[in-house]
Amino acid sequence: MLAAQFMALLDVFIVNVAAPTIGTELRASGADLQLVIAGYAITYSVLLITGARLGDRLGHGRVHLAGLALFTAASLACGLAQGSTELIVFRLVQGAGSALMIPQVLSLIQRTFTGEARARALGAYSAVLAVGAAAGQVVGGILVSADLFGTSWRPVFLVNVPVGLVLLAVGRRVLPRGAGAERARGLDLPGLVLLGAAVSLFTVPLVLGQEEDWPLWSWLSLAAAAVLFAAFCRYESRLARRGGAPLIAPRVLRHPGMSLAVFRVFAVMAVNGGFLFALTLHVQGGLGYSALRSGLTFAPTAVVFGLVGLTWRSWPASWQRLLIPAGFVVTALSVAGAGLVLKGGDDGGAPLYVAYAGVGAGLALGFSPTLTRALATVRQEDAADASGLLATVTQLGQLTGVAAFGTLFLNRLESLGAFTAYTSAEALLACMFALAGTAAAGAVSGLVLRRR
Repeated sequence: MLAAQFMALLDVFIVNVAAPTIGTELRASGADLQLVIAGYAITYSVLLITGARLGDRLGHGRVHLAGLALFTAASLACGLAQGSTELIVFRLVQGAGSALMIPQVLSLIQRTFTGEARARALGAYSAVLAVGAAAGQVVGGILVSADLFGTSWRPVFLVNVPVGLVLLAVGRRVLPRGAGAERARGLDLPGLVLLGAAVSLFTVPLVLGQEEDWPLWSWLSLAAAAVLFAAFCRYESRLARRGGAPLIAPRVLRHPGMSLAVFRVFAVMAVNGGFLFALTLHVQGGLGYSALRSGLTFAPTAVVFGLVGLTWRSWPASWQRLLIPAGFVVTALSVAGAGLVLKGGDDGGAPLYVAYAGVGAGLALGFSPTLTRALATVRQEDAADASGLLATVTQLGQLTGVAAFGTLFLNRLESLGAFTAYTSAEALLACMFALAGTAAAGAVSGLVLRRR
């Protein structure tokens, strides 16, 4: 299960490094590239809770294997795509496969383990999230630069095919494939439609607005997204009061600390997505790095993220209460430091790698303890809803980070004129300061949102 989780996460981030090469070969615009990355997250985030609910109804192992099969087939289609439109469509299908596959991981952890065993399992899960996110950058660089058999960027998708086939063969032998709960809840299709429409209306103008010079439709779309999200919240509350099965159960949101965890997970992933996307565009487009060098640039982030994610529970007890706010502070200082070190258009030298390591440590401390503590005490009957909620927030944060901060970077770059190392560094600095502000909000969020 965790191997499949790693593959799906790798595919979220591996495309970041390949994006400039994809843009050149497919003649894709900046907005197309954002949709290639964000399109996956759109269907992934919108369908995650429904995927968790299907696991309850049909059996977690069975739904996981179905999602894995769809993900593998879509990966093959992405690798064979001949144009940016095809690639975007197949990425949407890939996201749908992940939405079926990934929620079953957390659900099985919640239903299989208790107490300290559950905490250890969640720690392994968090570490896979951490390493998969950052390792995608490194692996993407290696695959693109290798140019296997002259296939350029295509192996970043095709590599999933043999891995997926092996996992399908193993999964059929080791995963439970029995039916789900006898009294499984409904799928809440109206809620799914409202949430999907709200997310789409929010994302598309963020991605396309800058390239289209922010026409009236983009602002109307953002306004409509806010209205639909409010309608979604109202519908879910009314459905719960009538005894129905809402997509996001208010009972789960009222769980102690869940609202704070939702905000912090969203903030971490927004910073993570925006940081990786903007920085990749800068080092490849502005500094002229190869895909391999660009990918290896993120190795300190990957290594430190993984080490911190695996070891934070063994740190002194007196530190535990401060780990999460400290992680956000370290993240804010590190992303701002990276922007300042790169200012002027040079390569940053050794201090840049210190900043990258700081980003890895800060994001790991902001994410892993938050996720583990939020899920460790959730009741078993709420496992699917809580897992789906936090997985959805993880993807929405990533999606928002790529769309919002990617748009900020591209908009600032366009206002500065020619795409040079200096102008790219100036655009990156503005983006890094905005990311630092988001991380700072995560640091102080506990003062406002913590439930007594």
